Amino acid sequence: MRLIENPKRNDWSRILERPTKTVDAIESIVNTVFNDIKENGDAALKDYTLKFDNVALNALVVSEDEIVQALNNVTDKLKQAIQLAKSNIEKFHKAQKTDKVFIETMEGVECWQEKRPIQKVGLYIPGGTAPLFSTVLMLAVPANIAGCKEIVLCSPPNKEGKIANEILYAAQLCGVTKIVKVGGIQAVAGLTFGTASIPQVYKIFGPGNQYVTVAKQLATKYGVAIDMPAGPSELLVMADESANAAFVASDLLSQAEHGSDSQVILVSTSKYFAEAVNAEVYNQLDKLPRKEMAADAINNSRIVVVDDFETALELIDSYGPEHLIFSTSNDNFFIENVSNAGSVFIGNYTPESAGDYASGTNHTLPTNGFSKAYSGVNLDSFLKSMTFQRISKKGIKNIGSAIELMAEAEGLQAHKNAVTLRLKDLES
Repeated sequence: MRLIENPKRNDWSRILERPTKTVDAIESIVNTVFNDIKENGDAALKDYTLKFDNVALNALVVSEDEIVQALNNVTDKLKQAIQLAKSNIEKFHKAQKTDKVFIETMEGVECWQEKRPIQKVGLYIPGGTAPLFSTVLMLAVPANIAGCKEIVLCSPPNKEGKIANEILYAAQLCGVTKIVKVGGIQAVAGLTFGTASIPQVYKIFGPGNQYVTVAKQLATKYGVAIDMPAGPSELLVMADESANAAFVASDLLSQAEHGSDSQVILVSTSKYFAEAVNAEVYNQLDKLPRKEMAADAINNSRIVVVDDFETALELIDSYGPEHLIFSTSNDNFFIENVSNAGSVFIGNYTPESAGDYASGTNHTLPTNGFSKAYSGVNLDSFLKSMTFQRISKKGIKNIGSAIELMAEAEGLQAHKNAVTLRLKDLES
């Protein structure tokens, strides 16, 4: 990893530039796929599955027999681990439920807010180099808690035309209502427009590569909401001499192995410690099965040495990482002051892997600096807040004249008349 000491603030954005392609470079491909699937539905889905995944499919929807077979092929130990993770995720997301908000803003004017589930949601689960069955838990569990009626899961098939056993097991465990063997841009397009095999949904969730991210953004042009722009994985670790260099290196590599376009950053106030971590990264890298992919990500990554915690905090907030680890002599300073991060992990014994799998927090998080404005997926992501109001005769008398004056000042006479007619009726 390239080590940079005390860079000038003007150089931060250049030094920490993410290894992502521009939207312009891939938008034309995404548009072509969207238009084809809009016009040709399932036939186009099969064509792109053959083109991108190298597999010809007769049926796109996963059958009951395939699910049963998959359940039998998942070991009992792994089932127990998945069930433990599901339990913790359920506990954390159920705790996010909120009560109805009710207030009488003035006599006779009642206002309240209630939450309603999004009826139809689509879950995109990456397959590719690593079938992320943990993402099924992160999305389907809160969708069920929220009360979504249709939960449609799309994931790319492997070379045998199947979805990973673990993904099917997790989907069945978490109440997914339909599973479709389709990935990438074409999956997002299918969820956007609807086809014979894929129901059209109101909101699409899930991480993916840069093509999936752009496809989700394009879906919004067709009236479909998305959770957030969630692209290639990234991690920033803030650590000093109080941290364990081997632990820090393992965390950096845990994100680097996601893909060649991932990025990891180490920020430290100690050059000696930073160099120790760097050496440990290459020591551990040699032992990884996904060594080549992780090595590509490491080449995209940086070590930045700064003078103090205040500068480190400013750099962190400027970058806005998806995952953020603090392992320092004063973690509370960062906990109390950090503003921009998707999910935060604190101390020597809180690996980022815990949040990826089983601690209970959600691992579907904003990347590419979007943590400056977006939250990670949570229970509210699957809910809509609806407001209600009820005004009595006394209430319209109390509020009516103010409405009339404001409507007239804006030149909206019909708005004024809607109140004036009621007030006159009460006078008669």
